[in-house]
Amino acid sequence: MKLSKKFQPDWREDVPAEGSYRSIFKYDPTKFKHPNAAWYEMFKKEFGMSDEDFKQRQPGGDEQVKIDHKITLTDDQITAFHNMVGGENVATDDYSRVKFSHGKSLDEDLSLRKNIVRQAPDLVLHPRDKEDVKKIVEYCNANRIPIITYGGGSGVVLGMRADKGGVAVVLRTHMNKVLKINELNKTCRVQPGMMGPDYEAALNHAPERFGSKIAYTGGHFPQSFELASVGGWITALGSGQASTYYGDAYHIIHSQEYVTPAGVIKTSDIPGTATGPKVNDILKGNEGAFGILVEATMKIFKHLPENRQRFSFMFSSWEDAVNASREIVQGEFGMPAVYRISDPEETEIGLQLKGFNDGLLNKFLKRRGFEPMRRSLCIGTVEGEKSYTVNVKKQLTRIARAHGAMSLTGYATKQWEHGRYSDVHMREDLLDYGIILDTLETGVTWDNLHNLHQSVRAFVKQRPGTCCLTHASHFYPQGTNLYFIFMIKPRDDEEFFQFRSDIVSKIVEQGGSVSHHHGIGRMFAPWMEKHLGPEQMAVLRALKRHFDPQNIMNPGGTLGLDD
Repeated sequence: MKLSKKFQPDWREDVPAEGSYRSIFKYDPTKFKHPNAAWYEMFKKEFGMSDEDFKQRQPGGDEQVKIDHKITLTDDQITAFHNMVGGENVATDDYSRVKFSHGKSLDEDLSLRKNIVRQAPDLVLHPRDKEDVKKIVEYCNANRIPIITYGGGSGVVLGMRADKGGVAVVLRTHMNKVLKINELNKTCRVQPGMMGPDYEAALNHAPERFGSKIAYTGGHFPQSFELASVGGWITALGSGQASTYYGDAYHIIHSQEYVTPAGVIKTSDIPGTATGPKVNDILKGNEGAFGILVEATMKIFKHLPENRQRFSFMFSSWEDAVNASREIVQGEFGMPAVYRISDPEETEIGLQLKGFNDGLLNKFLKRRGFEPMRRSLCIGTVEGEKSYTVNVKKQLTRIARAHGAMSLTGYATKQWEHGRYSDVHMREDLLDYGIILDTLETGVTWDNLHNLHQSVRAFVKQRPGTCCLTHASHFYPQGTNLYFIFMIKPRDDEEFFQFRSDIVSKIVEQGGSVSHHHGIGRMFAPWMEKHLGPEQMAVLRALKRHFDPQNIMNPGGTLGLDD
């Protein structure tokens, strides 16, 4: 039967059943965002699909979680944990064991859709404070019980898989508060389990909640902002959408307190010291392999949303956009906050999905020499003190125009802001029909950007029926990142896994970093030594042996550190 041209798939709007696999792998069980008609038409065109292909969903993980992984801890050990944290903070049920040992990688999503659980911890602990964490780590170290740490659960690199069983330590349940705002130092001491929106709200309302003189912002807004914890930002070296101005998590974290098998480490709040290599830096990005972060002192910034300046430009080519961007971030007049340039394919698909590719705007752009599949969109904001924002916008506008750009005012940026956190929710709709959207990102220097971009895109596009959207969104005077978004409809899961692996190999082969801001986990660990070299890996392994001599902290290959 021929379907109507107005046919749309029956995108799911039901909240996953409590206790189901779907309630674990879905980014947020209560939130939905469906592909619009333009997205739907693009899927059919790119992947050779028809309306018929969208009548039958693939397995959706609606069954109740049930696993056969036996608990290997003894009754005495389980009793010991009850005594440490209280019986109400110990869970041994199947659902808890699966939920708190899975992140949001496609690998985990695809498995849980088929009711497959490859590993699970023996039990789940919800410590009430850092003293509970200390007791847990000391006991596990003495008894060689593996530990994995769970913050927000938004990781996409297999960073919390319980390969060796043991216990999952969940920080977001109780250790989720701002402890102190220091206005003299412009810092905030916070517990690692606090979720991004709660942290930002606490800072924005600091005068009412903490008696501060002014309101503050944390300056860290990753796409996973609504789903990630402060501790996760730090331990995975996250980067926010406004990082070009505020800095990555690496730059925002000021000092830390860790509980490790080797002991408690609390780094200094003093901003500048000449006391040898900084242990504070060594602990950043350890992904739970050295210990458990129990407190963090973060830099905070004045919250001045009224001064925000938006801008957007269309460049005639990707090369012009790159050259202008490099000149802007090396201009020494200040940095924009959000700053993003899209390559021609991402620009074109973005215009298409917003309905602009056939309208008056597209005709106007073409008349001005901004040709489809050559032009490059730039969006961004400037934040900070009023005269600062005015000057930075003025200077970057001057540079953009010198490179042939046309201003689109702040409209395109506002359009992007509407979906900046919600687009991730479309992934489940796509997977319901066998379409995979995944991302890989890498850091790159300016002198290697075009080589890396062209080489990786050529490799990805040689596979028929593959979309490859690329943008740069985190800028430094010495380079930027490339964020590759690829969409495919693979024959099966293994084809996708092999394709993704081959792309990572191509990135490293062409001089890119294994990761820019998603972390490494177990997913990218096989490329760590090739990227860093044997000597740097030897240093990291030596640190692992010092902090964690029994290899109980997140064992199984995180960061490639297991011997």
